[in-house]
Amino acid sequence: MADPIIALETVRREFAAGDVSVVALDDVSLSIQPGEMVAIIGSSGSGKSTLLNILGCLDRPTSGTYRVAGQNVSELDADALAALRREHFGFIFQRYHLLGDLSAGENVEIPAIYAGMKARERRARAEQLLARLGVSDRRGHRPNQLSGGQQQRVSIARALINGAEVILADEPTGALDRRSGEEVLKILKELHREGRTIIIVTHDADVAARAERIIELRDGKIVSDRRTETTDTPERPVAVSRTPWDNVPGWSGALRRLREASRMALVAMAAHRLRAFLTMLGIIIGIAAVSSVVALGNASQRKVLSDISSLGTNTIEVFPGKDFGDARAGKIKTLVLDDARALDRQDFIAGVTPTVSTSTTVRYRGNESNVLVNGVGESYFQVKGAKLAKGRLFDTDAIRNIERQVVIDDNTRKTFFADDQTSGIGRVIWLGKVPCRIVGVIAQQQGGFGSNQNLSVYLPYTTVQAQFTGDHSLRSILLRISDDISTNLAQDAVTTMLTQRHNTRDFVILNTDDIRRTITSTTQTLAFLVAAIAVISLVVGGIGVMNIMLVSVSERISEIGVRMAVGARRSDILQQFLVEATLISSIGGIAGILVAMLLGLAINLAVPGFEVSYSTFSIGAAFLTSTGIGVAFGFFPARRAAFLDPVVALSRD
Repeated sequence: MADPIIALETVRREFAAGDVSVVALDDVSLSIQPGEMVAIIGSSGSGKSTLLNILGCLDRPTSGTYRVAGQNVSELDADALAALRREHFGFIFQRYHLLGDLSAGENVEIPAIYAGMKARERRARAEQLLARLGVSDRRGHRPNQLSGGQQQRVSIARALINGAEVILADEPTGALDRRSGEEVLKILKELHREGRTIIIVTHDADVAARAERIIELRDGKIVSDRRTETTDTPERPVAVSRTPWDNVPGWSGALRRLREASRMALVAMAAHRLRAFLTMLGIIIGIAAVSSVVALGNASQRKVLSDISSLGTNTIEVFPGKDFGDARAGKIKTLVLDDARALDRQDFIAGVTPTVSTSTTVRYRGNESNVLVNGVGESYFQVKGAKLAKGRLFDTDAIRNIERQVVIDDNTRKTFFADDQTSGIGRVIWLGKVPCRIVGVIAQQQGGFGSNQNLSVYLPYTTVQAQFTGDHSLRSILLRISDDISTNLAQDAVTTMLTQRHNTRDFVILNTDDIRRTITSTTQTLAFLVAAIAVISLVVGGIGVMNIMLVSVSERISEIGVRMAVGARRSDILQQFLVEATLISSIGGIAGILVAMLLGLAINLAVPGFEVSYSTFSIGAAFLTSTGIGVAFGFFPARRAAFLDPVVALSRD
């Protein structure tokens, strides 16, 4: 006699029920030869389903030995047991256990996916099996579109797709009408004649009578084991490999399983669109917020730096007084033209202009307004980065000859010459009691401090000193520093030089680079603060992903049990749910990036001169962040699914 394919020796299975243990199998010993057709019968609670679960490696005995083809099953780990179920067992369930989100053909292909079979091969084999079982025309239908008999035929095809030697059928006709039940039994008889080992669990004596051997259980013990008078003679039994659990596909199989896991994750997401969208929503908001904050922060910095640059690039300005806000600064008269000339001779100075100022009334015809009169040098406009809109600027000769030439700003032009096509060029205006001829108009500057609505005019500083203030001291000296020189080093040199000239430090220096750094630092701090809030929203979104995935695992426990029964490894289950979480987060990340870019476009259109842009780095970082959230927060639910007990999962219907 050949070695048994299945052998149990004093197998015992106990279950905890509160403080006591319930014995489901009580020292059961039996052996089944290859090619046998065996029926296991017994009343409800006799232990027949527990025995079938142990035979199918869905459950483990509390004690005793179970061998498959001579291999002690207790020595196998979870993945080896999955390989055994995948390669050599086929399960037929009373309630069919077809996955509702998949078509009949896709349900049949599931074990082949976990076996690493190529897509073309498994589709061809699934079509062949469905055709053999008479349901090829229902291949594209979902389980809820099939009758009970058709669903059971699909279940049988699924059990056969990997060439199972042993078919385990749990009440295969229990949910079918008589006609459909007869058809299923006929199929099982055909499989038996092909040489497959058929083990049927049933409470129906008529079904059991179709087998060549009947084993009866009562209270967890075998009370009878008898053979029937059957005329069926099986062909040579299907060969069993002695080490089927070592047959693990290589990298190509792993990549195929990853691709299939992604496809199954997309199917699950499509079947639960609202849940998937709500899960993505937290990621979308978080990624959009982070991306927008970073882009807005960069745009704000560029805008601020541009505005500061419009005041003058690399400039420092020297004022009289011990410090800013010095009440006695107006009485200090030591800042004079000779200081400006001495500074102009320094190599690190690219431009120098003395400044004086006063306030007066400007009149033109019947209109008048208050105006700030600025006395400046010819290089003032270059140092400040001012642009000429019309006319010309005064030159060195005008300064030397104390000419009454005036350059007006855009606010002055709008106030007095809005309807004048000449913009006031050549017109004479009265500054106090002094008539001055307009020679140029400078364009409005977007940067600067103070109100942009103030009227300002610019004259040679010699003219202002001679005809307005009567004072030869200066309000300030404005210096432009060479581009290759640090403004801080230049400030130190100017401080040293003027202190030596005045024999004291009676001046204060305004360094625009300090302002630049302060404002930049402030905008960075604010951007960091808002980004931190956005990151918190990302974490909240990640927790949402984890919670929804935990709910998904709870809702799909039966599906997980089916996948494990047909041969899914723990890593396959882990991979599927992890891929699903990662896809949800990645798609949410892409959507969040698109929302952020649309928001940036809207801001660019609504706020002229404010340019929000997104770098490839920031987009890539946002996408990787969202994907990382999916992996990090999806791992725990995925691991929980992977470590479910197959028999417990299958019991959840």
